[in-house]
Amino acid sequence: MMKNKPKYRGRGTDLNPPNRFEKLHIDENDDTLEYHDDWEKDERKIETIFYKDDSRTVIAKNESPDIGFDYSFNPYRGCEHGCVYCYARPTHEYLGFSSGIDFESKIIVKENAEKLLRKEFEKKSYNPKFIEFSGDTDCYQPIERTLRITRGALKVCLEYQNPVSIITKNSLILRDLDILHEMAELNIITVTFSITSLNKELVSKMEPRTSIPERRLMTIQELAKNRIPVGVNVAPIIPGLNDEEIPKILKQSAAHGATYAGYTLLRLPYSIKELFINWLDREFPDRKEKILNKIREMRGGKLNESGFGKRFKGEGEQVDAIKNLFRLSCKKYGLNKREIKLTTKHFKHKSGVQIEMF
Repeated sequence: MMKNKPKYRGRGTDLNPPNRFEKLHIDENDDTLEYHDDWEKDERKIETIFYKDDSRTVIAKNESPDIGFDYSFNPYRGCEHGCVYCYARPTHEYLGFSSGIDFESKIIVKENAEKLLRKEFEKKSYNPKFIEFSGDTDCYQPIERTLRITRGALKVCLEYQNPVSIITKNSLILRDLDILHEMAELNIITVTFSITSLNKELVSKMEPRTSIPERRLMTIQELAKNRIPVGVNVAPIIPGLNDEEIPKILKQSAAHGATYAGYTLLRLPYSIKELFINWLDREFPDRKEKILNKIREMRGGKLNESGFGKRFKGEGEQVDAIKNLFRLSCKKYGLNKREIKLTTKHFKHKSGVQIEMF
């Protein structure tokens, strides 16, 4: 069956579904940051626009019982990586944007992130916990190469010796090896690379502005060589599309130095269902119904389950098969042999005094 040609070049979706909230007015004049990528101009090109974010805080406390971190740090809202399945897309609707093209082409930038993070650490009430970098959108998305906000925040974390866990899909993280190496010496850093597929063609369609699979594996290898704890997240697992790659992804990740692994199932909250179905229509029309039916099998007959305890895990025979395949593959390739626990005992308050905490 012939595929449809993408409407926009280098983007994850063709759609801009209606915002489920009231539209907000955003001034594009003085608050717009200029940035130009390397793609040639053509009729399918959409320029990315960057806006300043005037938020007064830069870390968010996690209130979800099924997420394994205390705080998250997101220097950017929206993500130019353009992953069509991204569960964070609907958050853009709170800003008056769409979860579609807007999410990947209108990026909100927290230019004062370094200053705000330092301010948090200097509060007497701050109780040191490990912070997840990229709780919603990737802290190493393309504009980070220019703005270096994540690098500045890591310097602050190293200065105060607050533990950090990073999850990313971009090899740009290697730019910050100097900082990460020092943090590893203090046991205050882990890095997790998200790998959805080792099929370069599939990745280019599904995650158009992320690092290619070979680069991700190479990055895992470089991090491991520098004694930085590194693992892999097989995410998201899409039944009928990439689930059969689980053993190969884990094998290659372990061979390149990963020591731990995790996985998440595809989630399709709100308008992401529409975006994902449209993407399947465009890229895999012959496999569309099979994939959607398999997703429904994992989600109790629906395309999404938002309840705590189920949204990440799913249910049913297919979910059990994926779980067993993942577990056996981890055992075969020596992953998850030991748990990595970061320490807060080195944290320094404003006075510079270390506190003993674990």
